[in-house]
Parts: sequence; C-alpha cells; structure tokens
Amino acid sequence: MESDVRFRVLACGRRWGKTRLGSALCIHTAASGGRAWWVAPTYPVATVGWRLVQRLAMQIPGAEIRQGDRLVTLPGGGEVQVRSADNPDSLRGEGLDFVVMDECAFMKEEAWLEALRPALSDRRGRAMFISTPKGRNWFWRLWQRCIDDEDHEWHGWQLPTADNPHIAPDEIEAARRGLPESVFRQEYLAEFLDDAGGIFHRVMEAATAVAIDEPIPGRAYIAGVDVANETDFTVITILDAKTREQVYIDRFNRIGYVALEDRIAAAYQRFNLQTMIIEDNSIGQPVIDHLRDRGLSIVPFHTSASSKGPLIQSLQAAFEHGAIRILADPTQIGELQAYEGKRMASGMSYSAPSGMHDDCVMALALAWHGIDRRGAGVFQYA
Repeated sequence: MESDVRFRVLACGRRWGKTRLGSALCIHTAASGGRAWWVAPTYPVATVGWRLVQRLAMQIPGAEIRQGDRLVTLPGGGEVQVRSADNPDSLRGEGLDFVVMDECAFMKEEAWLEALRPALSDRRGRAMFISTPKGRNWFWRLWQRCIDDEDHEWHGWQLPTADNPHIAPDEIEAARRGLPESVFRQEYLAEFLDDAGGIFHRVMEAATAVAIDEPIPGRAYIAGVDVANETDFTVITILDAKTREQVYIDRFNRIGYVALEDRIAAAYQRFNLQTMIIEDNSIGQPVIDHLRDRGLSIVPFHTSASSKGPLIQSLQAAFEHGAIRILADPTQIGELQAYEGKRMASGMSYSAPSGMHDDCVMALALAWHGIDRRGAGVFQYA
C-alpha cells in the first residue's frame, strides 16, 4: 500500500488477502476524489470484491451504494465500480485514476492492453495486478516486466499464503502433504512454474536457437504459417530441416490481406523454402490460392478434431525428446508454456487458455509437421 510505483504486480498464494488489499486501495482512491475500478475475470469472481467494497463503503457516512451498477459514490465525488472482464470491449470509455485487476492471470490480456491501460493515460492513473500464478502466461510476463523495469514504474511482490497470519500453519502443512508438489508451489507459494498446467515440457531447455538473416547454402528450410483474422495474429515460423531448429519467426496482425500475402511471400523467397505449410481453415484457403498463383509451393493442412491431436502430440514429443530447438521469443515461449490439453469423452482437446493466443504454437506445430514428415520420406498432409 505504501509503494509509490505506478504499476504494482502481486503474485499471491491462495487466501493471502489480495482481494481485501485491492478493495481497500480502491476505497482509498475514491476517498481522495478519484475514480477506481475493480475488475475481475467474471461476474461471479467480481462479486467477492463487490462484497468487500460495500462493507468498507458502509463505514463512510454519506456513501451512496448502487447495487445494480455495482457502484459506490463517496461524498467528495470519488467512486468505485466493480466490473467484469469477460467482454474486454465493455471496459472502454472511462478515464481512471486507479484499477485493480483481480485474478488477472485468468482474464484476457486484451482487457489490459486495449481497454484499461488506455483508460489510465489522461489521468496518469495507477494499476495493481493481483493473482495466483497460472503457469507462465501474460501475468508472468507482467512479473518479468517488474524484473526488467527500466523506467522504474513497475514493482512486483511474491507473497505466499503463509504470510497471512490468519491461516493456521498446520493447515498449510496439510495442504503441502495432500497436494501434488507443483500444485502446492503454485497455489500456496505463488511460484511461476515452468510449463505449469501445460502439455509442452522442457520448453526453456529448447529455447537456445539463434535467428539468421539469410539461409545457409545447401540447407533446406520448411515453414509453418498460421493465418489469422483481424483479432488474432498471423505467425510465420521457419525451421532448418537438417538441424531441426527454428531460425525465423514473424508475428503480426491488423494488416490488409494483400500486405499479409506479400509478407508471407517475402519470407518464402528470402529463405528459398522447400515447402510452406499453411492451415487452410477459415481465411487460410484464399491465401493459399493467391500464393500458389504467385508460384509458391504451398501445402495445405486442414485442422480438425481428428488432425489437431496428432499435430500437437508430434510437437509435444519433439520437446520431450530434445529433438527441436526454438528461438527464445517471449510471446512464443509464453504460448507454449500456457498451452493446455483437456481429456474429453472423444479424446484429448488442445487449445490456449481463455484469453490467450495459440498462433505461435500452431505455426511451430505446422513447421514441425513438415520436418517430421520429411524425415519419414513422404509428404502426406491431412
């Protein structure tokens, strides 16, 4: 509470007291005449914060509490509103002095980047990010921002459940004995675990490749491309077929289709690619057709319930057996470490966690598929 940094990141164990801290800071902002928002991943989670905000507001004479809007207005004109981030676009439009993002590891990164961060600009507002870690997703990247802070606006704290004096030590010890070690370390010690909850292991061990500007003479290169719509990202990944290491990655969005195709074609020609594999779902097929008209050798891959599993599992095996090396691109690493597999009645289902992208994962998986099939001596694509 006493820190004067603009952006505070708190990685807290369960039941540490982060909700109580955040609600108190919101009321403090409002008591000074400011506008504060409490933002949670969903309305049910937001209800917890709303109860605490109300409880504090009821102790202030003249405070107005509007249940329907989840809004508290204090006598000096300051206010606190509790909001949900399940639809990031609904968070646009307000200028804010302070925002608390509660359990932000479980909400969409767009809520911060596209809605809340701009809302702080005109008032130079502050933000507090509080959450239990969830692998190494965007909340982890915020934590890394605190470590690498150059403008001294960010600071992070790692706070275990045991810091809360109201949680009995024997209860924490019982949890340690009864939970898997990885779960206890994440939920009670607030540790950011490598690959926690993800299906790709040894990712950081593999992140030792070096990007190259030009192809090495005599080498064959294979690319995988995940073509995206306006909201996602198009990613081009290129692997050296001999060393099986990633030598190039390009990630971009919000450009027209002509520019998108030009960028893919430029990468193809730059590395004199043997093959480029592009997912043909959605807008992928028109892009494939246009690139083929330009003389590029494009192999389509149709992602379906039956083809995605083997595609992802092949990449998963490559990491586990140390067969692949990748560039230490932070976005790519974050996607790989957060990527999840869920067991369904029909088999395994693979996807990025809610609010995260998987474009880097899919492009890498497609490129690896090309390497894998090339090693088998055939090119057969679903």
